[in-house]
Amino acid sequence: MRDVLPLNPKYSKYYNNMPNVCCDAKGKFCPVLSRAVKSAPCAALALWCATPLTQAYAETRSAIHAGRSTAKGSIDAVKAAPPAQSARSVRGAQDTVRKTDAPQAAGVASGKTEAVTVHAAFNSARARIAPNLGAVAYRMGQAQINTTPGGENAAFNQVLLRMPGVVMDSFGEEHVRGEHGGLTYRINGVLLPEGLNGFGQELDTRIIDSVTLMTGTLPAQFGFRTAGIVDVTAKSGNSLNNKEISFYGGSYNTFNPSFQVGGTKGQWEYFVSGSFNRNNIGIENPTPAFRATHDVTEQGKAFGYASYRFDDTSRISLLTSISNANFEIPNAAGLPKLYHIHGVGDVQSQDVNDRQNEQNYYVVLSYQKTGSKLNYQVSPYFRYGAINYTPDPVRDMVFQGVAEKENNTFTTGGLQFDAFYDAVKTHTIRFGVLGQYTSETLWTRTDVLPVDEAGFQTSVHPMSIQDNSGNWAAEAGAYLQDEWKLLKGVTLNYGVRYDRFESSFDHEGQASPRANLVWEVDPSTTVHFGYSRYFAPPTAQYIGQATLLKFAGTTNSPENFNATATKVERSNYFDVGLSHRFPQGLSITVDGFYKQAKNLGDLGQFGRAVILTPFSYRTGKVYGAEFGGNYHYKGLTVFGNFSFVNTAAKDVNSAQYQFPADELEYIKNHAIKLDHEGEFTSSAGVSYGWAGNKAYVDFLYGYGLRSGFANTEKQPSYHVINIGYEHVFRNIRPLKGLKLRVDVTNLFDERYQIRNGSGLGVFMSQYGQRRAGFLTTVIQF
Repeated sequence: MRDVLPLNPKYSKYYNNMPNVCCDAKGKFCPVLSRAVKSAPCAALALWCATPLTQAYAETRSAIHAGRSTAKGSIDAVKAAPPAQSARSVRGAQDTVRKTDAPQAAGVASGKTEAVTVHAAFNSARARIAPNLGAVAYRMGQAQINTTPGGENAAFNQVLLRMPGVVMDSFGEEHVRGEHGGLTYRINGVLLPEGLNGFGQELDTRIIDSVTLMTGTLPAQFGFRTAGIVDVTAKSGNSLNNKEISFYGGSYNTFNPSFQVGGTKGQWEYFVSGSFNRNNIGIENPTPAFRATHDVTEQGKAFGYASYRFDDTSRISLLTSISNANFEIPNAAGLPKLYHIHGVGDVQSQDVNDRQNEQNYYVVLSYQKTGSKLNYQVSPYFRYGAINYTPDPVRDMVFQGVAEKENNTFTTGGLQFDAFYDAVKTHTIRFGVLGQYTSETLWTRTDVLPVDEAGFQTSVHPMSIQDNSGNWAAEAGAYLQDEWKLLKGVTLNYGVRYDRFESSFDHEGQASPRANLVWEVDPSTTVHFGYSRYFAPPTAQYIGQATLLKFAGTTNSPENFNATATKVERSNYFDVGLSHRFPQGLSITVDGFYKQAKNLGDLGQFGRAVILTPFSYRTGKVYGAEFGGNYHYKGLTVFGNFSFVNTAAKDVNSAQYQFPADELEYIKNHAIKLDHEGEFTSSAGVSYGWAGNKAYVDFLYGYGLRSGFANTEKQPSYHVINIGYEHVFRNIRPLKGLKLRVDVTNLFDERYQIRNGSGLGVFMSQYGQRRAGFLTTVIQF
């Protein structure tokens, strides 16, 4: 486990009193508390809360756990940092500022420094709008991400896999607490509209200043996708004061150049990044061989952030992202020829040329206003996504009897408003609304063969069937909640939200109560208890019976034509947990959860095109436990996580045409495991930094996902060890810095199979990546 944030309301008063700036002995700007703090943990947490954009204090875990900090935004961060100020030394620095007359203080704090301070205040106010009181939150900053294999070049899912309760799957997917999907992504506190379920990962790790995964009993402001909230704080100009160019490459013909540029100018703050990635392992290999056949990918991504401060109480910011990815669908050699096509001679399965393109574009505009009592943020947003699948029209017909060209698009526009009001000393009121509209289109042209009642081919001449369909969905939610400080160290965060889902295939609504009790047993120990009622609509993807009937009597005909629409999942969720910090730099957390659901949602791949389709079970339950710990001492950092989850679901009650009749009958009368259940999972790592160097060892363990008839079997377990080392060269003029890094993934070349092509909603066999080596060169100027 990386940073564990015990959800302690006691520290909120320090969170909001961070306006002053002073300089350390080296002239770097650092925040100070506005008044003395009696407790060192309180001082440390207050420092962390106010420094998301300051230059001198980088990592949460350093301030909280070890009492030290490292520079952020610079490659000097790898050197062992000196101990941070204690509570006494912080007070001393504060006194120094107070004793300095106003003109001198103004001279020390330049306009740029004032901008840093005001932006930090904006960020802390924004965090107070949507806090995670009562939920379980795991945070990773740039230093932690840097010890993930590949560092900032790592895929985003690899970052999440180092958090408790996250299980690895194929196509870059991850499952949080036994859920398939259901994650809400937020950037700078604003909802990122849900895209299509492909396998391209549009979020670029390079944009991240920090990422927090919130799970459990979420407060009332979080709705719809509630398996977890992935809250990304994007880099801003003050997180990257240098222009940076990076080159990453190695095994599988990987070539991945990128750039980052950021800064401030007057009232403006900006950050821009871009990357291109080409390699020969775009999707997991369907065979255990070292190299996959037909698996080249080319991916381009760009991200931009700009912020303009009108005054010390208001600012406007713009986020925009573009991603375009091309994939070859990998092949397996030696597959049998199932159908005969007129005029087609000898063809081989390793030569199949199926391809997929994924595009995602989004823009978010946010206006934030802070006041003495009322603070709010309003954000309109827009997103467009598309998946285009192009089959091999000849070989696909020979080996599977179907060649389908697909174009699936999503367009979403919405508005989010969140606010908090400090009513009285013991009550903070939060309220907000969200509304969005999604339009989905699906165009297909499918080549098929006619068959008889027994399924045998009756002609060697393919015929084409074209279909145009689409769906729409409108989602709206409103919430009201109160953070009530009942007693000293005891806070009740309670509220209610109402959600409405209107679509071309369903119409539902629900009022959902939420309540979390947070008890600070002592300054080092926090216990929380919570209950949440959830309302989780499916994606706007539905294929009706009229479309299915077009394929009757062909090689693309389902066993049945039951196309019941997927309903909204409704669930009761319970969570209890404990977090404790030991004075020696060790922190632990233990958490348990239980979910009981009606219309339990799931996703599956039901064709060679990698587009995941929703379906549901009539009833289901998920329960489990998580343990995490981390230890920090000087340059040494150690973390470890272990999670357990158990799932049960019964009776598929939507999209039944996707399943064989015998499995449907079995599931109707038996509770089965979900295909994405990884009953046990673990991650761990050790890193050590000294004098411009850093080395790490990283470990992942998976118990194995489900497989076989009705998910009654299991894939073998696996464990993967990764290592890496980096060195920073300084004083290389005219450069500001040069970093060289080497990563070796799957050090012992373990061959492990993630999926074998069986199980509900599983179509392809996929193996984990074999041993690989990569080199990174980062140039700052």
